[in-house]
Amino acid sequence: MDRSYDTGLVLSGGGARGFAHLGVLQALEEGGILPEVISGVSAGAIVGVFYADGYSPAEIMDLFVKKKLFSLVRFTVPRNGFLRLTGLRELLRSALRARTFEALHTPLWITVTNLNKGRVEYIHEGPLADVVIASASIPILFAPHRIGRYQYCDGGVFDVLPVSPIRHLCRRIIGVNVNPHWEEDNISGLIKMAEWSFYLRILASVWKNLEECEIRIDPQELKGYGIFDISRAREMFDIGYAEARRVLEGD
Repeated sequence: MDRSYDTGLVLSGGGARGFAHLGVLQALEEGGILPEVISGVSAGAIVGVFYADGYSPAEIMDLFVKKKLFSLVRFTVPRNGFLRLTGLRELLRSALRARTFEALHTPLWITVTNLNKGRVEYIHEGPLADVVIASASIPILFAPHRIGRYQYCDGGVFDVLPVSPIRHLCRRIIGVNVNPHWEEDNISGLIKMAEWSFYLRILASVWKNLEECEIRIDPQELKGYGIFDISRAREMFDIGYAEARRVLEGD
């Protein structure tokens, strides 16, 4: 089969654990590995869009560390979700240089869930910001995001490690999963229950998709880091960096 690209990169969802993606990207760059196409969902879509737009891992880290978590989200009266990603929309519109997929330096695919149709969609053309926001809208926690006629939410509902959009395009795939498995002792409160239930659901698709990747980066030291642990961003960056170095040196 003809492959358009040598190396593709797949970035999983995982909330704040997505800071580990930046550490992985840093290690890849130091190893002389520059992905030619990227597929991402949720946190992986956010990291992926800035990286595809030409930002370095350190620059992306600075963008988000300088922002407080609650400047990126807004509380709402619970109807379809507790939070809205209003601040993320503002950051995307102010910081992204590209406005469309076609204007990015690196081709990018973003995974979303179409709630009305009940199916996964892989988007790689058209306006960027709304697709990124939709991909990061975790059900129940965040209100669905409307694009045109349809409401969308986190693509991780169906595919938390979206290999399939670019598998046929690449000679090799680097898959990065920031969703380790651990035993959770504290499951109390509506938001915690929603977070944990969603987490268990998405783990089901991770292992199968990782098997389709030639290089697998799966940092288990992220156990215990929650999807809102933005204050521990540097720790997660370092965990992703160390695991990527370990895998690449062993590879």
